[in-house]
Amino acid sequence: MATDWHDLPTPPALPGLFLRAALRRKVTGKTLPELGLRGPVSVDPGHLARYRQLCAAPDDGYLPPAYPHLLAFPLQMRLLTDAQFPFPLLGLVHLENRIQVLRPLGGLGPFRVGVRLANLQPHAKGALFSLITSLEDQLGLLWEADSRLLCRSVRLDGAPLDAEEPAPLPLQALADWSAPADIGRRYARVAGDYNPIHLSALSARLFGFPRAIAHGLWSKGRALGALASHLPNAGYEVAVRFQKPVLLPSHVALLASAPAASGQFQLHGEQELLHMIGSWRPL
Repeated sequence: MATDWHDLPTPPALPGLFLRAALRRKVTGKTLPELGLRGPVSVDPGHLARYRQLCAAPDDGYLPPAYPHLLAFPLQMRLLTDAQFPFPLLGLVHLENRIQVLRPLGGLGPFRVGVRLANLQPHAKGALFSLITSLEDQLGLLWEADSRLLCRSVRLDGAPLDAEEPAPLPLQALADWSAPADIGRRYARVAGDYNPIHLSALSARLFGFPRAIAHGLWSKGRALGALASHLPNAGYEVAVRFQKPVLLPSHVALLASAPAASGQFQLHGEQELLHMIGSWRPL
């Protein structure tokens, strides 16, 4: 479908969008709008430094591969709370995330971010769709991501598509780290994502979780920080599927295949609980 792009001169303010998300509880349709939002962004060095610290990302002169999600978050929130979007934002589940780094993510901008919706399809537990996010500079597309989100309160006609599973590679322990009880609040202050499931045990229980859970993009960003020596500067794709949530506080271990053009990794918790599986490959 053709995207109806709307250009915003500045990123939208988040407080009003959080209020809009909190008040929206009903499904209003079963089709995605042909709406896209674009706008200028630049990187604040202090903000980038705080992100590097939270995700243990190396200071190598390039933006960490998951960082552009933070630049686009206000536009993502604006799109997912638009009156044309048919699903309530609260309750959406981030199942998969795929990032493509087309060219080296050097410099602090100016950039242009864009967000749009695509690929609505049936899922065994509801309806699955893509939130597509892009980052461009003066030369064109630098980076693109596909966040696959599940709405459990919608059922679509048709059979769910089966996911292809690659042949597993041998994995070895690469890194481990603690996920402290306050990491959801600390990441929210940097990323802007104040979803209640990440903030405290009390607010998480309102959505069926026994304790607060870590942001999926923090887990991915932290894993990519540990995998930095395995990945090139550009020309690659890294995809993850989120399995069991990381309940806070927790301790996790990253396993990865040997450095190569393509590879696989997994994030494990206590008692071998599988939190995330992922892979990288050249474009």
